[in-house]
Amino acid sequence: MKSSNFKMNISCDDNRKAVTFVLKGYPRLSETFIAQEIRSLEEMGLKIRIVSLRAPTDEHHHPVHDEIVAPVNYLPEFPLREDDRVQRAWRHCRQQPGYNRAWATWRADFKRDPSVSRIRNFLQAMVLAHETEPDVGRFHAHFMHFPGSVARYAAIICELPWSCSAHARDIWTSPEWEKIEKLTDMDWLVTCTAFGHKHLASLTDNPDKVDLVYHGLDFDRLPSGEETETCRDHDDGKITILSVGRAVEKKGYDVLLHALSRMSTELNWRFLHVGGGILLPELKALADTLGIADHIEWLGAKPQSVVFDTYQQSDIFVLASRVAQDGDMDGLPNVMMEAQSQGLACVSTNVSAIPELVIDGETGLLVPPDDADALSAAIAKLISDTELRHQIAVAGEQRVRESFSHQGGLSQLAAKLGLDVAETTTVKQECA
Repeated sequence: MKSSNFKMNISCDDNRKAVTFVLKGYPRLSETFIAQEIRSLEEMGLKIRIVSLRAPTDEHHHPVHDEIVAPVNYLPEFPLREDDRVQRAWRHCRQQPGYNRAWATWRADFKRDPSVSRIRNFLQAMVLAHETEPDVGRFHAHFMHFPGSVARYAAIICELPWSCSAHARDIWTSPEWEKIEKLTDMDWLVTCTAFGHKHLASLTDNPDKVDLVYHGLDFDRLPSGEETETCRDHDDGKITILSVGRAVEKKGYDVLLHALSRMSTELNWRFLHVGGGILLPELKALADTLGIADHIEWLGAKPQSVVFDTYQQSDIFVLASRVAQDGDMDGLPNVMMEAQSQGLACVSTNVSAIPELVIDGETGLLVPPDDADALSAAIAKLISDTELRHQIAVAGEQRVRESFSHQGGLSQLAAKLGLDVAETTTVKQECA
């Protein structure tokens, strides 16, 4: 259901400039935290336009997507199929005072990265610049790579400011020269881990333009861990191990399967995996080879309501994150915060920003990446030691609820986007 508060908020301040959020895909289940942020900013009075570089591909979406008021414009994912639209945009943009600079910027980028994606992003940027409404005063890219390129070129054409939220893959797989130049061009950037913040701040002469903003969880939308405690008495006595994530290299699911295969046969467990991903067929074949297929259920991608039901039926959450060969790695996985919020004891690796969330031995167990033996021992320890499992689950839930609410980060971001955070509550009340 659409919220009427946002429309009322707009009527209270029709002069406030809108912000166009540039996303790689919308809606996406794996990026629910972005949708949560957009909806919350709408409720605070920000006028938002959403632009997506790709059409939606997920079978399901999150309920928060139904609440978002912002209109969505899908840019041409395959520009040759929308040639008339691209040609109209080009004829318009070449008359704009910022076009020559945008063209020169793109040419310099293309010489260093002569890719089809680079061509597509400039064509998409021209369409975005042409179709941007007059009330838009800023472009804000979620992810520094492709969305950042489109926002940057369009901002130069339109002579508008732009900013960025950087996360994980976009940071670690982008070339350094491109990150440096984008940081120079943009007004400011926020990133959701201290690990990423340290890296990005080191690339600019003005590190103050890079801020740490944890995206966190909206606990008002989530069940409390206490509500799920009685769900964990399994009739068959098996301890349920859960992992939620795409089957891609950086998630380390092959390592996790090897770890599970090395546990004592005296331990009574099952493993549930939620998520899609290109490596699923390989992982299923590996489980067969390792002789543990009978212990595993591959549930596929699921809507959040089902994911939370699965959290509530599980005992241990595991994520075997690693650095992929192309440099990609997790940031601060939302699914781990969600699992902790539901009272699951977590096991993961000391990669990237995960130690910012999990304090080893207190709020979870951490092992080195790509170490199946250490991972197996940590999981077995939590299966065998009920008291330790309970202590870690309670401590993890307390920490995530005290330190990783999205409200704090949201206020920081809202202020950067021009909202008077101190007045947003008053404005909403007056409009109502």
